[in-house]
Amino acid sequence: MSLEKRTSLKDSLLRRILAWHPPTPFFYGWLVLTMGCLSSAGGASVSQVVMGTIQVYISQDTGWSIERIAIAVTAGTWVSGLLAPLAGYAADRYGPRVLTTLGLLIVGTCLLVISTTANNSLWQFIIPYVIARSISNPFLIGVVPRVATVNFFRRWRNITISISGMARPVGGAINIQIISLIALNQSWRAAYGYVGVFLLLLAVPVLVIMRRTPEEIGMLPDGASPRRGAATAARSGGGRARAAQGLEPEFSWTAREAMRTRAYWCIAGTAVLAVIASAGSGYILVPYLVSQSGPGLSNPQAVGVGSLGAVLAMTTLVWGYLADKLGPRYCMVITIAGAVATGIFLITGVNSVWTAYLFAILWGFFSNTVGTLEHMLLAQYFGRGSFGAIMGSLGPLQTTALGIGPLFGSYLLTFTHSYSVVFIVLMAMYAGAGMLIFLARAPKLPPRATAADPSVPAPSAV
Repeated sequence: MSLEKRTSLKDSLLRRILAWHPPTPFFYGWLVLTMGCLSSAGGASVSQVVMGTIQVYISQDTGWSIERIAIAVTAGTWVSGLLAPLAGYAADRYGPRVLTTLGLLIVGTCLLVISTTANNSLWQFIIPYVIARSISNPFLIGVVPRVATVNFFRRWRNITISISGMARPVGGAINIQIISLIALNQSWRAAYGYVGVFLLLLAVPVLVIMRRTPEEIGMLPDGASPRRGAATAARSGGGRARAAQGLEPEFSWTAREAMRTRAYWCIAGTAVLAVIASAGSGYILVPYLVSQSGPGLSNPQAVGVGSLGAVLAMTTLVWGYLADKLGPRYCMVITIAGAVATGIFLITGVNSVWTAYLFAILWGFFSNTVGTLEHMLLAQYFGRGSFGAIMGSLGPLQTTALGIGPLFGSYLLTFTHSYSVVFIVLMAMYAGAGMLIFLARAPKLPPRATAADPSVPAPSAV
């Protein structure tokens, strides 16, 4: 046998091995979603929320100041925003299989390096943490898993985006408990070592299971069959409702086409204003609750109020269900209006422990889901073909806003000496975000779509 034939056989065998996927008695997309959620939960081990809670163990053991640790957190967050457009483009072109596997390998390796950090080597901690944080946010938590979800689901898209969005806060809460427990019984280094090993092991099933689109394995979104979709669409007259359920072809915008629409920039403005308002409010919430001007809660009580608001991110599932009924745009208007009303309640009606916890419940229910609904709306308006690039293009704006929020809130407090004024300004920004999303009506399809097929349905206006 010639060398060329042997090489061809090896290539063919490798392609068959890489193309193999485990058979499932249910739609394969649910398995892809599970792998994405596990990767997001693992990536949350280096999130701001987790580091904000466990940094006390690191500081007490090493003697490093919290300000120095914050350098790594801030730098990693900002770099992750810069990488988001690249991650989005790569996710559209190469899919989550390669990117998620690569992300797990890099973050897992960085955590193993962190686990060997010496007390007198701060940079040995900062450099791998910045790399891990920069990679985890777009590749494991944000852009890439959302692209996989949007590609595999249409009828169940809003619910599955909600599930994907829950993976980070739920995974963060689990990581806090696991890392804290190991840190108390062994060390924070051992905790990061165990998490690093878990991520490296998780890379194996991710490589086997993850796929770019259902079409790669002979399926359609939601597990629909071509014949069933065509028959159902014919019975319904090819209406928009059936198109939204994944029974008709979905037109996909390019990122450049999306950026030329008013809807895109209204959504971008909403994301920026909402992130600044949410981050600024969260940063000064606990000091307000324990201050003289607040209800005068103890530190543990105030931290409990803040934690309850974060745990209620699980209510994202409720909003995913409502988005199917009302549309993500209307749900965003409702959640933003609810957040504004809850913020006003904070400075006018929160004067005891029980009213503080009532505020936390309302705030968690309304404020934690804006970003997830934003992704639903982007998918509804612009389709799945360039969803990664479109979503990733918002990354630098969102991470910039995330960094501005705490600074804006704290400096405004220093200037005005009034928590009430700060919260009023932040709630006004929230209200501005609501006005922008109200204006973000579904754009008209670009000329190439209508020229090719005038019957292609436009996205729903809700």
